[in-house]
Amino acid sequence: MATPTITKTTYQPFVGAGESRRELTPRALILGSLFGVLFGAVTVYVGLRAGLTVAASIPISVLSISILRAFGRASILENNIVQTTGNAGQSIASGVIFTLPALIFLGFDLESTRIFALALFGGWLGVLFMIPLRRQLIVEEHGSLTYPEGTACADVLEAGERGGSFASRVFLGLGLGGLYTLFQNDNLFSLWPSQPDYQPNLGAQHLLKGSAIRADCTSEYLGVGYIIGVRVSAIMLAGGVFSWLVLMPAIYFFGSHLTSPIYPGTTLISNMTPSDLWSTYVRPMGAGAVAASGLITLLRTAPTILSALTEGLGSMGKNRAGKQSAQTIRTERDIPMSIVLGGSALLIVLMWAFLQFHPVPGAQVGALANLAAALLVIVFGFLFVTVSARIVGIVGSSASPVSGMTIATLMATAAIFLVRGWTAPAFGALAITIGGIVCIAASNAGDTSQDLKTGFLIGATPWKQQLAIMIGVIVSVFSIGATLNAMNTGLETFQRMQKPIVFSLNALPDGVQNEGNFKRDHLQLSSHNTDNPTHEEVSNARQFILLNSIGSSTLEDGKYLYNPQTGEIEIQWIQGIGSEKAAAPQGRLMATVINGILTRKLPWGLVLLGVALVICIEMLGIRSLTFAVGAYLSIATTLAIFIGGLMRWMVDRTLAKRAATNPEEIDPDTGLPVPTSVTPALDSESEISSGSLYASGLIAAGGIVGLMGVGVRLYEAATDKMFPRFSDHNPFYHDWISVIMFALLAFSLYYFARKPLEKK
Repeated sequence: MATPTITKTTYQPFVGAGESRRELTPRALILGSLFGVLFGAVTVYVGLRAGLTVAASIPISVLSISILRAFGRASILENNIVQTTGNAGQSIASGVIFTLPALIFLGFDLESTRIFALALFGGWLGVLFMIPLRRQLIVEEHGSLTYPEGTACADVLEAGERGGSFASRVFLGLGLGGLYTLFQNDNLFSLWPSQPDYQPNLGAQHLLKGSAIRADCTSEYLGVGYIIGVRVSAIMLAGGVFSWLVLMPAIYFFGSHLTSPIYPGTTLISNMTPSDLWSTYVRPMGAGAVAASGLITLLRTAPTILSALTEGLGSMGKNRAGKQSAQTIRTERDIPMSIVLGGSALLIVLMWAFLQFHPVPGAQVGALANLAAALLVIVFGFLFVTVSARIVGIVGSSASPVSGMTIATLMATAAIFLVRGWTAPAFGALAITIGGIVCIAASNAGDTSQDLKTGFLIGATPWKQQLAIMIGVIVSVFSIGATLNAMNTGLETFQRMQKPIVFSLNALPDGVQNEGNFKRDHLQLSSHNTDNPTHEEVSNARQFILLNSIGSSTLEDGKYLYNPQTGEIEIQWIQGIGSEKAAAPQGRLMATVINGILTRKLPWGLVLLGVALVICIEMLGIRSLTFAVGAYLSIATTLAIFIGGLMRWMVDRTLAKRAATNPEEIDPDTGLPVPTSVTPALDSESEISSGSLYASGLIAAGGIVGLMGVGVRLYEAATDKMFPRFSDHNPFYHDWISVIMFALLAFSLYYFARKPLEKK
């Protein structure tokens, strides 16, 4: 059915332009800022682990309605400011986790100052460039650009204004999910295993050895799977099954008899665990698959991109031609164009100053080159902000090809560096600096346009929303950088090499750098054996020399501790970001693209296998990006997410049967349950159903309590004091207990998703 065209003259918002209600109040900004900090941190946590992000505007709106109501009557416009301010944290975090983890994979530390500056520049750039596009995209094309998340959020706010209550379902998910995570998380009480694991090794021929079936039984993965649905989660799981149950056992089957390692591996395949096979051989192939699918997505949307850019430039021209005089009523007042242009010029100066006076170590260039880099950010930023703002109006924020746009930016930047001869690893970090700002700007512009659509539908004041987003950006960047560093440190492990490597510091091979003495006194070593984990304390860790390997043919990429007394590499330092618990697939992809262009030392055989796999998937008529991400991630992630998608499928079937038996509750035009002021139509696309609200609570609970666990690990490392945990020998510490508890949590999702929301 075609969408009817609705012009701005026929549409009347929920709050009329002549009405005056509380909107940009201090309490709305404070509450929104708190939500921005919270959901920014949760997005970093969930996104690094699952490779996916979930829109935060609806859960923030639901919580705001409940909280502000407790402090007295709240205006719908006030609640909108809360969700607008808070949603900035989620959108900035999405752009950050797609790019900045690449710094770790390129061998650099995550500087808090750099993260803060890049997130701030990108966030403000996304808002400033979106302001002149608002009238054309949100108002003039109201009937053709639906902005699904923004429209759904407006429905929630209007229902809350009429007296609907959604918050109980979110709080229920928060409570049960938080309690579950408290006992499930390895960093907290760890009453039962967090990840049941089965590694097949059948018969005398060791059939399926090298594979593993495991599930990271967290509440956030369950909630994410429910929201994205069974089709997407099943395609992700298919990628995981291919990698973990087909590819990895095949590698072991053909390689276990070899007497020397196969590049990029540095140990014998026969000595590798499933996790070793995944990190050594599957990840490069998965990165190639994700890169190829991202470029295919970008090429597929090229006509839309060109159209969006052309119309965006045209709309800016019309705005400059005299629209300012028409902005007399409240609902049409944007931040003035003079401030937009002045702010953009100020950002160019700030970016130049940051690159000039805080350069990437080893990538110092002249003032003119830094000015060119700042202008490059502005050009790419404007291009992809325009594209992102239009595309999310058609397909939604979650389907916007932001990663593809970022890849295009990085490829162009790295190609310029290659021509100039800037091929040292430090210039890879400089390319990430440029691409990171563009990615954050495009991500924030997409969510900003959704928020402005919500404001248009309910009758908000545009300049107040735009100011609220700017404030939300400033506040949320503090928690995003802190969370990124906390996860990298809190999830890190140190393992003894299965076989120490003899090394000479006087003749380091290409790609290996000596970074001086290790700067910590104590280490806790973890064993390779996940079935019988052991821990070992090292009290004189400063004696070790830290070695960093990037693109070496003799030492796998990563950081290592070298003992000068024995002349051997004895310990591998596995960073938290990039490990199986926080794979950061998009960040790995960005590092792969840059490293491939600048050094030309990638394991191209594996990368091209991933490209060929994506081409096959596309020829089957399946969107390959989801499959590629699933092939890259651990099956522990994709299997847990699929369980959530399975619950969504079961709930949808139950609701369909209920509708068939109660025809009086069915809308004859749509065939769906009749929506009310409290419960919208519960179709498969609904973002405000009972199940989606409960799932949002599970995601928030898993992220919040999971971050508490990371904080506990950091406290233990800083004080040498241990948090009280249950012993691995307690009667509940069995894989089957973990499966049962996760099944019970999944059943709670199925149960509460079928219960209608109560009228207040």
